[in-house]
Amino acid sequence: MVTASATWTDGERFVGVASSGHAIVVDAAKDKTGPSPMELVLIGLCGCTASDVVGILRKKREPFTRLEVSAEAERAPQPPAVYTSIKLRYRVAGKVSRKSVEDAVRLSKEKYCSVSQMLGKTAKITSEIELV
Repeated sequence: MVTASATWTDGERFVGVASSGHAIVVDAAKDKTGPSPMELVLIGLCGCTASDVVGILRKKREPFTRLEVSAEAERAPQPPAVYTSIKLRYRVAGKVSRKSVEDAVRLSKEKYCSVSQMLGKTAKITSEIELV
């Protein structure tokens, strides 16, 4: 079982703690002192798919030296302001084959990344790969 809590500190700021015991400041105010809840969702997506891609590339013995996943997203104009489109950018360094990276990204999206599967219910998720 996974657990999480958010404890109000002041303003629109909270300290979130997950079952791992790690804490993070969450801030929904305009002048943010930490990521907003919706920013954390995007960070979660980037981390989830990045973890999948790293694991898949390692299994394929692809000699990557760096992976960065970034996201740009649009939200619905009215509450609930869910994400409606998300573009993921994968920047991969090393002597890797484009096909291996494409396969890893596809497998992450279609099979392994639970965050992507959840967000895909409301958002169109696209991806772009850049080999550097």
